[in-house]
Amino acid sequence: MLPNHRSSRLLLPVRMGFVWFSLLVALVLSCIPVGRVQAMPDFVALVLAFWCIREPHRIGMGAGFCLGLLVDVAHGSVMGQHATAYILLAWAAQANSRRLLWFSPSTQTLHMVPLFLMVQVVMLVLRMLAGGRFPGWEYFFTCFTTAVLWLPAYYLLLLPQMRPIDRDENRPL
Repeated sequence: MLPNHRSSRLLLPVRMGFVWFSLLVALVLSCIPVGRVQAMPDFVALVLAFWCIREPHRIGMGAGFCLGLLVDVAHGSVMGQHATAYILLAWAAQANSRRLLWFSPSTQTLHMVPLFLMVQVVMLVLRMLAGGRFPGWEYFFTCFTTAVLWLPAYYLLLLPQMRPIDRDENRPL
């Protein structure tokens, strides 16, 4: 028998204002100048993947494209590099959303590593096609640091949807 990881708490519907606010915060975090740190997490990919899994009918490839273009402009990278990677990430997250929601958040972390690795590989291939050089194997540490942040981001982004625990004997839910 599988361990029960499901919470007995019901979640309130997500507010789209909060979704866009969290994506904006991720975009701002990705613009913080950190120098040449190779293992800096990709906050936009993290939050985009989360909302594509939790709200696949509201956030998808269009949001990934727009966010990717904004990150491309902010980082001064090859135009379309992040956009293409985020479109593929949104597609993969949406395609696997129903399956991923069955797993516990810690198990979801393991399932997200290949998706974040795919983002890094796509960006590297596009950069090298544009004439860039190979940045070294440390470049791929980003997918692991992003995946490590999955668990805290999961609980942080679900926090506004948590229904307060108040027992009412006259109400069935």
